[in-house]
Amino acid sequence: MTMTDSSRTVALNPMANVPHLRRPGFPQTLRAEWIKFWTVRSTFWSTAMLFVLGAGLTTLVCALAAKDIASGAAGESPGSFVTWGMMFAQITAIVLGALAVTSEYGTGMIKATLAATPRRGRVLAAKALVLTSTLFVAGTVTAFAGYFAGNWFLENEGVGLALSDDGVLRALFGSGLYLAGLGLFAAAVGLLVRHTAAALSTVLALVFVVGNMAFLLPGEWGEWVAKLMPGNAGSAIATPVSFNPLLLDPLPGFAVFAAEVAAVLLVAYGTFRRRDA
Repeated sequence: MTMTDSSRTVALNPMANVPHLRRPGFPQTLRAEWIKFWTVRSTFWSTAMLFVLGAGLTTLVCALAAKDIASGAAGESPGSFVTWGMMFAQITAIVLGALAVTSEYGTGMIKATLAATPRRGRVLAAKALVLTSTLFVAGTVTAFAGYFAGNWFLENEGVGLALSDDGVLRALFGSGLYLAGLGLFAAAVGLLVRHTAAALSTVLALVFVVGNMAFLLPGEWGEWVAKLMPGNAGSAIATPVSFNPLLLDPLPGFAVFAAEVAAVLLVAYGTFRRRDA
């Protein structure tokens, strides 16, 4: 190896020629990401707010709407309400996903992370696994809590839903899947822009603003554009009966959403590999 080749190797991997130094494998990288993720206050507060918004608002809306649902005045199925609060829990999932990446750039800790683990694909995979597993568990637990609390009011009016009813279990577990996907989507955007406010503005606008405005586009092409927007495509899996009949069916819609998240994540990974910390 020439001096130039050796210098290039050291520049790419500062630990390449350090004797007796054990390079961290994926379990060590995963543990490091888990510790970083759970030792910042934003993780606790975000997951706490996810539960409060998701379960709390579902319970509140079911309590207030139960009589109207039973009388038919609401004009909606009970299945539209048993995961109602998860619409707002989406916001906390997006915040948590963005912060999982952008906070390290804001503090400069990303440099230490990449010095300890130069393989950026390993770092990104560990971050994604920690984030999505947390959001899936938190989202699923929140959805079940909201269902049991809110359905109590519906059952008192004779319009409650059993877990075995069509779409209920799918929606409860789907809520966890959808929040995990949203968090990963926000993390990928955060990796591209490396700024918390920019990442949050971009993802929140796509999911809540552009997604809804797309339904105003004329013709069949406009309808399909709206259906394929990330928030519209993925959200149907998180409710037994959607408020919007124009959305894609739950499983095809989530498949489209997952493909969109994967595409953005792939672009983010390519950028992450080539760009300086």
